Amino acid sequence: MAEQVYLAVDLGASGGRVVAGAFDGRRLRLEELHRFENRAVPAAGGLFWDLLALWSQVCDGLRVAASRFGQVVSVGVDTWGVDFGLLGRGDVLLENPRSYRDPRSEGMLERALDVVSREEIFAQTGLQFMPINTLYQLYALRVGQSPLLDAAESLLLMPDLFHWLLTGVKSNEFTNATTTQFFNPTRGRWASELLARLDLPGHLLGEVAQPGTRLGALLPRVAADTGLAKTEVVLPGTHDTASAVMAVPAAGEVVERPNWCYISSGTWLLMGVEVPRPIINDDCRRLNFTNEGGVDGTIRLLKNIAGLWLLQECRRVWRQAGQNWSWDEISRRIEAAPPFSAMVNPDDPAFLSPADMPLAIQDFCRRSGQRPPETEGAIARTAIESVALKARWVLGGLERLVGGPIGVIHMVGGGTQNRALCQAIADACGRPVLAGPIEATAIGNLMTQALAAGSVTSIGEARQVVRESFAIERYEPRDTAAWNEAYQRFLTLLL
Repeated sequence: MAEQVYLAVDLGASGGRVVAGAFDGRRLRLEELHRFENRAVPAAGGLFWDLLALWSQVCDGLRVAASRFGQVVSVGVDTWGVDFGLLGRGDVLLENPRSYRDPRSEGMLERALDVVSREEIFAQTGLQFMPINTLYQLYALRVGQSPLLDAAESLLLMPDLFHWLLTGVKSNEFTNATTTQFFNPTRGRWASELLARLDLPGHLLGEVAQPGTRLGALLPRVAADTGLAKTEVVLPGTHDTASAVMAVPAAGEVVERPNWCYISSGTWLLMGVEVPRPIINDDCRRLNFTNEGGVDGTIRLLKNIAGLWLLQECRRVWRQAGQNWSWDEISRRIEAAPPFSAMVNPDDPAFLSPADMPLAIQDFCRRSGQRPPETEGAIARTAIESVALKARWVLGGLERLVGGPIGVIHMVGGGTQNRALCQAIADACGRPVLAGPIEATAIGNLMTQALAAGSVTSIGEARQVVRESFAIERYEPRDTAAWNEAYQRFLTLLL
């Protein structure tokens, strides 16, 4: 077949990209067209995403695509989950979207649980309890008597906002809708009863659209501005992890007892399995695992782990102090540091948004009766080993929930470039890690568009394309006895 070009707009909390995928019917070739920074902006006591600056960068990337390729089949946007914008009468954006790290959500989970029990919320949503979830961000507006709720007519999650800017069509895409903690994955609809109990306006939510939905053409002014007159907009799995899981190069059908799991790796590690239907029971609730939507109606049963966030924040603090080390230099310092000198629970609230991450790690060690790591290499090693040990804990929970052993871990995303992390996860979990592709989120986005266009006929065929197009590196577990001993110590930090 003639080469078809699709565009993925992949937005993360620290940056975004416009990536072209040229597909010849067998292999996918990627070309990054435009890369830009993203950061939450503190203002007026809040923490906001600069939506219009991001939109401007997206349009710049589309112009590059038109200049480079001329004809493009379609474009789709994926982002992180939970954050949203509100539109009022006449589709006016009422406020820049807030970051999930915005302080307004502090204490809202606990206040919501005073109204509706943890058991009831989980029974209706199957989602893990995190203070950043959309439910608690929205509840903060109700508790604060925000006039935004009275003025709002539509709620659009972050990728929905960009698809609206591209087409004028308001949609709520399935995979991101399931991150809100007010979507019922068993019934396949919004958890309207839960919203009513919390006095939250369900009328803000529209019909849920599945990945692969063709929203239509670009708005005339967007098409004229970018030069993409014949390009359609197609919904990928708009939650970046859903797109990343679409690109996992595993073979076989989606089954009740999968023998592989995935880790979508970056600032967060999202570790889970792909199953045909949600698993909502007391075990899942106690483990605080989550049921999120995947491409083709699948469920991603998973757990969030604060992944490279700890190391990224350490590097930021060290840079501010004048130590402008590359990732390779940090890796060398990790290797030179002694193993298992200290460990932390990477998901402790102390690490959510500290001003000084190295100091937060040292303070946690002191509070838990450990000698804190002193050198930068020892601090970084503590972070990496602790994340790997938390992955082992999650692996055990996944095996318990699906009722069978998991033999291999597929690790995809930017974190696969951190060889120390890949090896540590293989060592801690005692499982081989198959690392790659790096660009999994963009690939999954692009292959969902190819599926919508009929260029591939199934997820299985799309994953076959991934296997033939991108290199995979294998890490075998080492030093099993030492990691087993370290894991027993680590478990005491989770009590």
